[in-house]
Amino acid sequence: MILAVVGPGFITANVDNDAGGIFVYSQAGAQFGYTLLWTMIPITIALVVVQEMASRMGAVTGKGLSDLIREEFGFRLTFIVMLALVITNFGNVVAEFAGIASSLELFGASRYVVVPAAAFIVWVLVVRGTYDSIEKIFLGASVFYVCYIIAGLLAHPDWKAAAFATVTRPQAASIRNYGYVMMVVALIGTTIAPWMQFYLQASIVEKGVTARQYRASRWDVILGCIFTDVVAWFIIVACAATLYAIGHHDIKDASDAAQALRPLAGEYAYLLFAAGLFNASLFAASILPISTAYAVCEGLGFESGLDKRFEQAPVFYWLYTLLIVFGAAVLLVPGLPLVYVAVISQVANGIVLPLVLVFMLLLTNDRELMGEYANSRSFNVIAWTTVGVMIGLTVAMLIAQFRG
Repeated sequence: MILAVVGPGFITANVDNDAGGIFVYSQAGAQFGYTLLWTMIPITIALVVVQEMASRMGAVTGKGLSDLIREEFGFRLTFIVMLALVITNFGNVVAEFAGIASSLELFGASRYVVVPAAAFIVWVLVVRGTYDSIEKIFLGASVFYVCYIIAGLLAHPDWKAAAFATVTRPQAASIRNYGYVMMVVALIGTTIAPWMQFYLQASIVEKGVTARQYRASRWDVILGCIFTDVVAWFIIVACAATLYAIGHHDIKDASDAAQALRPLAGEYAYLLFAAGLFNASLFAASILPISTAYAVCEGLGFESGLDKRFEQAPVFYWLYTLLIVFGAAVLLVPGLPLVYVAVISQVANGIVLPLVLVFMLLLTNDRELMGEYANSRSFNVIAWTTVGVMIGLTVAMLIAQFRG
């Protein structure tokens, strides 16, 4: 049963370790060493709860998240959420193509060749494929993330210090630091990104998972969340053990982290980090536009789905196409501050997340909609705490910036 439903949860969680995510995790390790590892446990718990809520809603209602928001809260609020999602996701798509370009530039390939080629490959993959075939390819790409675990082992970190930092709370002085708070917001935003909930729920519906199969689907979500955050932990540890240790605190992008690892952790760690970055970027460059197209089409009442042909769901496929074309085209503009775009897109994820979570909580607590599958008290406590923490961190970040 687990093998029958595995896919949506594992894929959604792992694609979150995309180019922007890898850069944020790398920067966290390079800039703050092991001191941000404490975030991984609460982030993982929150990620499991949020993803399980989306999966459960899809299985019980047979509808996508934006579809439910439109039905329960009206078109106007849905349009605002969709607009915020499209703007945020476009920055994420640009970051993915930046990851593709920078990872292959490490091997001497020109971005003016690889970016258009990658855009064409992901377009053909989705437009010409079926849900089942695409899911198999994405599951294969998810397994490739083990590269980062191996790279972390090759970095020979201080395991005792890393373990201690993972289970101890941060110092109060750190929370008053703008850079530290901004990095915490980026870590949460890149790990529990708003687009994930829309993609996961739509995938559950399209795969045909029902309430009867919900228990096995739940394990798909839990295992995916744990695996993706283990990978994130190893990325932070690898950069903390090497870059932070020698005072290399500022990296330009994720490929810069790979390049910096070369003399510190060896050729194999460098190659694994670079190959993982390319895989993650190409993987996410396929998923993020799909997620956006799913959400917008469901929210505005258009046909959507990977098993539909282009002529059956023209808005879905045209939106997917435009996001890829413009996202790739931005990479060809000289002088664009790609690192700034990547970081801000992850911070924007963190700022938009509470809005999406509030809608999810209202829906999953609606007993007319969810019946016996409505949220438990413990899930409500964790999810509402996540909302409050994200709002509090955003306010703290703005206050810290204002104070200089």
